[in-house]
Amino acid sequence: MRTVIRHPQTARPAISVNGAVIPDATIAREVQNHACGSPRQAWEAASRALVIRELLLQRARAIGIDAEPRTEDGLRETEEEALIRVLLAAEVRTPKADDDACRRYYESNPRRFRGPDLFEPMHILFRADRHDEAAYAVAVQRAEAALAELAAAPERFEAFAVALSDCPSAQDGGRLGQIAAGETTPEFEAALRALEPGETCRQTVRTRYGVHIVRLERKVAGAMLPFDRVRDRIAAYLEENVWRRAVSQYVALLAGNASIAGVDMPAAQSPLVQ
Repeated sequence: MRTVIRHPQTARPAISVNGAVIPDATIAREVQNHACGSPRQAWEAASRALVIRELLLQRARAIGIDAEPRTEDGLRETEEEALIRVLLAAEVRTPKADDDACRRYYESNPRRFRGPDLFEPMHILFRADRHDEAAYAVAVQRAEAALAELAAAPERFEAFAVALSDCPSAQDGGRLGQIAAGETTPEFEAALRALEPGETCRQTVRTRYGVHIVRLERKVAGAMLPFDRVRDRIAAYLEENVWRRAVSQYVALLAGNASIAGVDMPAAQSPLVQ
């Protein structure tokens, strides 16, 4: 059964752009494209998006834009989408990002262009199903008892791993090799990030696999990616941001010269391109 979201306040005047009325039924269909905190906010966002669409279509028709719909990835544009695309290409011109602008962004945002940190951890796993409360409680007790012994003799970590761990890494003293960020569970990774090389976590680490004693042998900070490898990605990002701002300004100019009723239009803001 199809759900129809109706106008949240029927007393409001009809929404129109230069006399062209946007029906409530059209707004109700558009609402599904706007995730907002309340039905009223979704209705208002949908109304503004449709006003902007109408402004652009009116402008395209006024200056005689002719556009052929494109098909991309199996999806064909509507005639209105084609008109708006060609209109914006014709009337919104933005500069290309040059090397200087890209390099400034690269040098100002080093964290965006680092490779992942690499960790070389060791662990002792006391395997248990987290949904089996009794078995998991036993694993916690065993892990905490082993951790207490290791606190007094940290040099025995490998021997404990060989004797106690339920992980295949026990054969190598609990060593897991190099692990990059995102390759293990969030709980395990959080424990690794809090450790210095050579340090054993003071608390056991509980994951869906069981209970772990975790030690960090070595950490290698992610290296900066070379500028040449990310230059095109930076340029695309900068050019997209500039284009969005230019479209917002263009729409604000159209709105300022139009007669719009029934909805408030924020200055220099375009839901169409968000």
